[in-house]
Amino acid sequence: MRKLKFFFAVFALCLTIAFFGGTANRARALSNEYYIGGMTAGFSLSAGGAEIIGLSEVSAEDGIHRPAEEVGLKIGDLICAADGICIKTIDDMNRMLEKSGGKEMEFTIKRDGEKADVKILPVKDKKSGKYKIGVLIRDTLTGIGTITYIKKDTLEFGSLGHAVCDENNQSLEISDPKVYLCSVIGVNKGKRGKAGELRGLFLNDKRIAKAESVLSTGLYGTFDSGYDFSHSETVEIAPLSEATIGKAVIYSTIDGVCPQKYEICIAKVDENNKENKNFVIKVTDEKLISETGGIVQGMSGSPIVQNGKLIGAVTHVFLNDPTRGYGIGIENMIGR
Repeated sequence: MRKLKFFFAVFALCLTIAFFGGTANRARALSNEYYIGGMTAGFSLSAGGAEIIGLSEVSAEDGIHRPAEEVGLKIGDLICAADGICIKTIDDMNRMLEKSGGKEMEFTIKRDGEKADVKILPVKDKKSGKYKIGVLIRDTLTGIGTITYIKKDTLEFGSLGHAVCDENNQSLEISDPKVYLCSVIGVNKGKRGKAGELRGLFLNDKRIAKAESVLSTGLYGTFDSGYDFSHSETVEIAPLSEATIGKAVIYSTIDGVCPQKYEICIAKVDENNKENKNFVIKVTDEKLISETGGIVQGMSGSPIVQNGKLIGAVTHVFLNDPTRGYGIGIENMIGR
């Protein structure tokens, strides 16, 4: 399974701006109560096909073959279909190869957002007796991030505060996302020049929500009705116009499954940023700095609360200073 880098993207210090959502959307959002998030969630996401993660040779009775490499397939290509049949899983791929009986097949490949058809002749592996085209593939993407808010009446949630990205910080199109409770079992501390990260354990028997959409402002869906909110705080939403430079708090989970509150300082408020960076924040909480070094991967989506109101979520860390980072305004998440 592929490990996603959607905990959050890592940026050096640079400032930009964005503003989403109409007045009607913001007014409607402000009239409702929300549960404060802060819990770490594990996301299991279908890649929407079979992603090539490696090219290999096939040893046949008549010698060594490299079918996929010979027709120009590359690592990162997504196999979407074989002979017109949709490929979603590794099992789908294997079934289609066996069905071919060694006859030439037409594969639909997606690369850099563009699709193309390519013909490949499968080769029978002399050791396993199975037909192969010389690719190593995976069909599932996984990662952890933080839930930002849950709407009290509908249980709709928002998380992350930014797009889902791969190891190269490229946005991904995904399907069939699942959301599980995640227990944080360790932390790799952040340091100057290198982002830290939370190490989490998926509790696969405890699905907490269903994800329904992935946008540039985060991953969204609906919490399960059986989730226990008895210890969750409720809060109102504040627009960016009410945010001020000064003290605030974030809610994050850096151990186990229970969110804790940590002190930060808002250093800059910018309502016009177009890259989900409406705040520049600095961690001032000595305990958080001691445990994590500041902001680490996995904390993206951590809610930012100021003057008792939810104003945004953590999205990025500064690579040259892990105590500093960016945040998105909550109205930009809700008014997506």
